[in-house]
Amino acid sequence: MPPKKDDAAGLRQLKADLKAGTPGSCYIFYGEEAYLRDFYLGRLKDLLLPAGMEEFNLHTLVGKGFTLRALEEAVDCLPMMSERTLILVSDLDLFKAAGEIRDGVAALLAALPDYVCLVFLYDLIEYKPDARTKLAAALKDHATVVKFARQDQGDLIDWVKRRFKALDKEIDSELARYLIFLCGDLMNTLIGEIGKIGAYAKNFRITKEDIDAVAAPQLDAVVFQMTDALGAGNFDKAAAVLADLLHMQEAPIKLLTVLGKQMRQLYSARLALEDRKGAGAVAELWGMRSSYPAEKLMSAARRFDLDWCRAAVRRCGEVDLAMKSTGADGEALLVGLLMELAATPAKR
Repeated sequence: MPPKKDDAAGLRQLKADLKAGTPGSCYIFYGEEAYLRDFYLGRLKDLLLPAGMEEFNLHTLVGKGFTLRALEEAVDCLPMMSERTLILVSDLDLFKAAGEIRDGVAALLAALPDYVCLVFLYDLIEYKPDARTKLAAALKDHATVVKFARQDQGDLIDWVKRRFKALDKEIDSELARYLIFLCGDLMNTLIGEIGKIGAYAKNFRITKEDIDAVAAPQLDAVVFQMTDALGAGNFDKAAAVLADLLHMQEAPIKLLTVLGKQMRQLYSARLALEDRKGAGAVAELWGMRSSYPAEKLMSAARRFDLDWCRAAVRRCGEVDLAMKSTGADGEALLVGLLMELAATPAKR
């Protein structure tokens, strides 16, 4: 079996370079966590670009309309009142570029002047390397590939607590986990929600009521509230959640897709309970980065019996087919499905 790829190695190297004050000659920045990407790009700019000299020492190029000549000219520009220049190339699909561009970039990487720091940044497009190419070999030899991945749950909880502390507020770990479950685990999203909650909360300690009052939940969390209400026998609450989603003009097929996934996850949690397995098995099955959603699923699954879960999964599939193939009204089908699920006894 080949060794497991260490996606964090590039980020560790970048941190070490910044700490030493000696950034490398070339970096590839990519990954879902835009907050971290922008943070470390800011650190690079602070280190390499003296105040007032940005116009002379920062060169920006974009993928659309990119030319090798423009990059070569940027490389040839000597720094002004600084030791280094920073060249930022945004959203250039290196491995789908014309052959002369790929070969030219590969040759340029091998001969970058010491004063250049070149960053290829991927924001709107995905970074898809092709290991068979000469360019891939050049990047391996001369560039540090930095993946800004979603953070592990423990690190993210610590970060959330630090962000609240900066607002002179305090949140405990369990509520931080709830906030991440509710709003998602991307830091760019969480930073805005933390700001809203911190401004709203009247007391030093953040409460669940503070979070629920102003945080904007992600769709998966809202649909979970709906299925949780079904398990508690509270059809009115489940119907109110669905009505709110439809009022916000969420497409019925999108809601059904999320509901169907929720029912499959609930079914898997019920099966885990039947087999005397824990939340870890469910988290591993669904590739969850945190055990918290799996624990919520296990708790919810205790309210449903196995036959109900199996029937719910089947009915979601049948309604999905009807919505896509019959031309029937999507909202009516979705409301009918909810009423059908509510009418069937769910508790063990």
